[in-house]
Amino acid sequence: MWWGVAAALMANTLYSLGFVLEKRALSGLPEVTIRKPARLLRLVIGSPLWIGGSLALAAGFGAQLVVYRTLPIAAAQGIFVSGLVLLVLLSARLLGEETTGRERYALGAILGALLMVVLSLKEQGAGADSVSRSAPYPLILLVCVPSLAGGVWLYGSAERRARHRHRAPTTGVEYGVAVGLLYGVSSLAIKGVSSCLTAGGLGPAVSGVIRSPYPYLLLFTGAFGLVMSQAALQRCRASLIVPVCTTVTCLYTAVLGTLAFGEALPHDPVRLALRLAGIALAVSVLLAMPKHDPQPSQPPIATKELTPP
Repeated sequence: MWWGVAAALMANTLYSLGFVLEKRALSGLPEVTIRKPARLLRLVIGSPLWIGGSLALAAGFGAQLVVYRTLPIAAAQGIFVSGLVLLVLLSARLLGEETTGRERYALGAILGALLMVVLSLKEQGAGADSVSRSAPYPLILLVCVPSLAGGVWLYGSAERRARHRHRAPTTGVEYGVAVGLLYGVSSLAIKGVSSCLTAGGLGPAVSGVIRSPYPYLLLFTGAFGLVMSQAALQRCRASLIVPVCTTVTCLYTAVLGTLAFGEALPHDPVRLALRLAGIALAVSVLLAMPKHDPQPSQPPIATKELTPP
């Protein structure tokens, strides 16, 4: 169990570092947009700093495979949420992004959620939390396909509203929710791949992965998630859009993943209460996030003093 906790914390570190490096690289690039995906890819691939961030994110996905083989889905998501704290600290240090008082209160809720979820875990042995190894493919597709369509639609809707000239500056909550849905599907696909890798021998494991819908879901979410997340990350604060995206991803995976893969919640009332309270605190993080940045203050217009002729 503790190997899974350590792998989850390592994944958090890699994800936070990767997003911050990508944000810093995007700040020095021309404006990118999802309407020109080829140009977006050409620009980011030419940035060594962005490549470094992408490698950190890829390593985070690798650590996530270890997590899903050792921890229940709901417990893993509660720990993943803790990465928001490191993300905000790195954003302030490396990007100069300031957080509001409401966002700092949300960080306190995140730490409380992490503590509750970790305390809800049970040691290996009799009565320990079960880790599911498979899920029906039709059920996975029934859950994932509408989520992908909803995420793409929500992102396009946010793009159309953002083009209105007199709209207040957006913090990126809508973008974060949309990308979070795609990454939620990706998280379920990673869980599915980790389940296939338990088959005996390399050949059966690879064959099981290819016959499953998981690699194709990963290809879709990887392609669309890359373009959508980079365009949103360039125009919004990483210290807000990434926490929103992470919260949506974790909640989506914890709720729908637990149901799809048939993992039971703790039977002990105290542990069950701790885990549910931790998830509830994660929800409060998303609800606490402001949807608009404050309008920049305009300097007073100097009036020319009239003198009599």
